[in-house]
Amino acid sequence: MSSAPDIDVLVLGGAGVDTIVYVPELPLPFADSYMIQPGIRTRAGQTGDFVALGLHALGMRTHHLDMLGDDPEGDLVRALHRDHGIPLTEVPQPCGTKRAVNLVGPDGRRLSLYDATRGSDTDRLPDDTVAALAATSRHAHVSITQPCAHALPVLLAAGVTISTDLHDWDGENPYHAAFAHAADIVFLSAAALDDPERTMRGIVARGRAREVVATAGADGAHLLADGELTHVPAVAPPSPVVDSNGAGDAFAAAYLFGRLTGEPPRRSALFGATAGAHACTVPSTTTAAIDRATLLTRATRLSPAP
Repeated sequence: MSSAPDIDVLVLGGAGVDTIVYVPELPLPFADSYMIQPGIRTRAGQTGDFVALGLHALGMRTHHLDMLGDDPEGDLVRALHRDHGIPLTEVPQPCGTKRAVNLVGPDGRRLSLYDATRGSDTDRLPDDTVAALAATSRHAHVSITQPCAHALPVLLAAGVTISTDLHDWDGENPYHAAFAHAADIVFLSAAALDDPERTMRGIVARGRAREVVATAGADGAHLLADGELTHVPAVAPPSPVVDSNGAGDAFAAAYLFGRLTGEPPRRSALFGATAGAHACTVPSTTTAAIDRATLLTRATRLSPAP
């Protein structure tokens, strides 16, 4: 008889460090220099970190697996997980911990500059490590980094359900398609899609996905579940919008929380919209995911549970 899983969600990839720069406007006009307020700050937190933080704040047993360098950036990531009590399994990354610079405009929009030198074609998460963690996990959320691409067959062989976030996929790039077609739940942004419904139905037709969510910022989100496409209205933020960074990760974490606690897709999407709205009120320089009680209270106020 197999024992119950120790991990609700195994998060693979997406660990790193961002340097946050608030700029007077985006795009930023050329100038010799700018005086930046409220300053420039480097902090741990990229997509996998934020999903792990969001799930953990909602009471899900979460474990994060990724490659980290023996460097100051890696120390920041390790400290983030240690301070929040999130288990982290790290694989050495000789190229160094992933890092990026985020330019954030006054309206909360962001432009991210990723350091492409912090990785190589040989990057891998050890198959035995992935298999061992997957064997004791209910679900795996996979970032679209190269080490995670090579981990997909191991996860599929383990029989764990999979989700992924394709971010601003154009619907064509074959690299993203490999993740889309291996996942049971697919998140993506509608920003680069001419026809979100066509792309979403294509994901379902070509892969194993049973649910696809395309987020559209202030326009809400599109949910495809059981063959039916529905619109999920945006939730009004509880306070002024200061930063959109991490909103998609918050949406994904809250949606997965809903599904893993037995909620139907539509209500899980409401959870996602509520968490995403909350994230937009949190400055990029901090990490403050919505907690379970707050999420449930706000979601019930918007749409009482049946």
